[in-house]
Amino acid sequence: MTAIEQVTVDAVARRLSEPFEISLGVRESARNLVVTVRTESGIHGYGEGSPLPPVTGETQPAAVAIAESAAEIVEGREVRNYRGLVSDVRNAFPGAVSATFAVETAILDAYCREQGIPLAELFGGTPETVETDLTIPIVPPEEAALRAEEAVDAGFGHLKIKAGNDVATDVERIVAVHDVVPDAVLKIDANQGWSPKETKRFAAAVETRGVDLALIEQPVDRDDLSGLAYTRNHVDVPVAADESVFSPADALAVVRSDAADILNVKLGKSGALGAMAIASVAEAANLDVMIGCMLESAVGIHTSAHVVAGLGTFEYVDLDGNLLLADDVVETTFDPEIHPVGPGHGVTPDR
Repeated sequence: MTAIEQVTVDAVARRLSEPFEISLGVRESARNLVVTVRTESGIHGYGEGSPLPPVTGETQPAAVAIAESAAEIVEGREVRNYRGLVSDVRNAFPGAVSATFAVETAILDAYCREQGIPLAELFGGTPETVETDLTIPIVPPEEAALRAEEAVDAGFGHLKIKAGNDVATDVERIVAVHDVVPDAVLKIDANQGWSPKETKRFAAAVETRGVDLALIEQPVDRDDLSGLAYTRNHVDVPVAADESVFSPADALAVVRSDAADILNVKLGKSGALGAMAIASVAEAANLDVMIGCMLESAVGIHTSAHVVAGLGTFEYVDLDGNLLLADDVVETTFDPEIHPVGPGHGVTPDR
């Protein structure tokens, strides 16, 4: 088999098409890192990480430095031993989730390209079209309504609306969206912005206004599992745990606390192999599984789409990060369909 000859790491800044506000702050660009693995046979594999300090705890310079250090662990070793390589990297740098995800993806991509197989095959399936929702950031209600109409006109049937600041304004935003696209499936993501009682008040208010929600995602602080459980027991909307779940151990803690109906898996938190383990925890606990993303280009998004196609266990798909970029690394159209291809994740960055 073939050894990994070289690992290179590049810091990249991807400008967003417009500022993107959530309860944790405003982003105008995605300060990411791209890892390239080159094998002795000349095959290249690519991986991307998108650090976000309030969520992942990493800055871009720190993530780049860790990925460069991880190169010393994997260079010279056989790419076919991808599971051991990924395990060694993650054990060496616990908590550096964006950096290790980028390295992991590049290794898996290189292995699959060496074998001439799509990444989805590693997860038990074949590449199939995946349909994502579209996220509307924290904007005034009237602007949210306009964006919702544009999204539905482009074919999006599922929308995720950001919230988590002022409850009254959040209610008006979701009502405004529902009024103009009443048939769309609506999800709410508060990004830890509310207390349990605020979440209860929000859910009651939108129900009174005639809005049915598919789910409320991470309404309370990531470490407040008792508060998340309280929320789950006091609202009539399924509750999803996102920032509370970075690892299979986190997923087990949520399950044992009866804190959520849905586990949101993000490869940028858990990695691809870790995502498979979290999905197994959810299945064993009879919970639904959602997949989300960070502000990743097609490299990260198509990696996640392969995992969705391979595992086939995700009831909710939120893989729209590259649609928020002013320019993706490959040509991308504004519609809900993602078409993963191989070999590997099928994306070779051209910019």
